[in-house]
Amino acid sequence: MTPAPPFPDNVLLAPLTRGGNLPFRRLCADFGAKVTCSEMAYAHKLLKGSGRELALLRHHESETFFGVQLATHKAELARDAAILAVEHGAKWVDLNCGCPIDDTVKRGMGARLMDRTRTLVDIVAAMVEAVDVPVTAKLRLGFRKGKVKSDGVAEDLERIGVSAVILHGRSREQRYSKAADWEAVGRLVADRNLTVIGNGDVLTWYEARDRLADSGAHGLMLGRGPLIKPWIFQEIREGRELCLGPAERIAIYHRLAGYFREHFGDDELGHRRAMYFLPWHFGFFARYRPLPEGEWHARSQEHPLMQTRDAKPEPTTTLERLLASGNNDLHQEIAQLLWDADSADEAVGRMGELADARLADGSLERLGGRIDTGGWG
Repeated sequence: MTPAPPFPDNVLLAPLTRGGNLPFRRLCADFGAKVTCSEMAYAHKLLKGSGRELALLRHHESETFFGVQLATHKAELARDAAILAVEHGAKWVDLNCGCPIDDTVKRGMGARLMDRTRTLVDIVAAMVEAVDVPVTAKLRLGFRKGKVKSDGVAEDLERIGVSAVILHGRSREQRYSKAADWEAVGRLVADRNLTVIGNGDVLTWYEARDRLADSGAHGLMLGRGPLIKPWIFQEIREGRELCLGPAERIAIYHRLAGYFREHFGDDELGHRRAMYFLPWHFGFFARYRPLPEGEWHARSQEHPLMQTRDAKPEPTTTLERLLASGNNDLHQEIAQLLWDADSADEAVGRMGELADARLADGSLERLGGRIDTGGWG
């Protein structure tokens, strides 16, 4: 019989490089995210006392089941960093075995561990022995397309007592360019007597429902979905599409700006730190489109809506066009506006004025801007 899942909920917020900052996790908690996780933290930097790395161990009081994800290639570093994370309040710890970023891989960490499975298992074993909280491993299918390693790794991890395996259904080589393989998640569930959490391409509540039902997975880990719409946790819990209008979304974004202000401070340094994150988030918020089940469910069964380009109908109002813009300069303007607004109502009004001004000067026609997907969980 499969052990009981070690989490208080079966929908987890993924560790997200840059995106998984404390203010954003707090926003997700507002919408019902009960299990959250830090950005990936390098074990060796934590143990050297790096201020920037230690800051990743901080969490808000609303994060009632906060975890820390570690990246390392040495068991002794994983052991000591796991102990440190628990001392800082982590309720669970995870080993990153999936990060595809070149700098991480070339150092023998992240997805490179999928090619060094004995090292991977030794690292997790050291973590399991060192701490009394759940220990998980976030895997990809393998390092290279077509060479699945996750099945054998999961068998070894089951043997050493890992609390759960989180499977992202792509290889490192595929990065995020192909649809996640949820059939692989289902095979792992069928073959192993351990908790399996599936990860990849869940953008709507009905896709979450279908992935759980079809794969038999014990839970979901969400990454890009919450970055696009943090309220996805509420949608999944209530089984409905919220279809928030622009004013409602602007109020949420204004709340996030307030959380950044509270976290970093209201001075010049706090503003500068917040502006590293807040405009970046609009690269994802701009991707939001309402996707009601009646219209999109059949399409989602053919191909994930996260990967479906035509699941992005044209905005119908000037304000919607502003919020849907991929223009990085506009994201900076929007972030500053939200920072300066004293209330959500003021933010909505000023956003409308900005939309009219940018329509007049042609900015809304420039919908370019590239998102770096290298750190998505």
